[in-house]
Amino acid sequence: MAAMQRPTKFEEHRWLGDKRTQIVYDLDNLDDEASPLIDDILRAESFLAFGPDTLPEARNRGYKPYKGNGSGKPEVDPYK
Repeated sequence: MAAMQRPTKFEEHRWLGDKRTQIVYDLDNLDDEASPLIDDILRAESFLAFGPDTLPEARNRGYKPYKGNGSGKPEVDPYK
């Protein structure tokens, strides 16, 4: 699957963290099921999301990856 188009405010980031749920999403490798979740995050107030540079940075801030590695797909390596 091709990567989704990144949201304007997060075009320089691979990861998108939802501050409401403390879940981080891998924008390069999201499954189709996550698209509505990302749309919901972007409709929320702008302070409800952040773009960490790496998955370990998100984890250091208390975020959990969406379905294992941020993409919903277990075979994706989140550290690449």
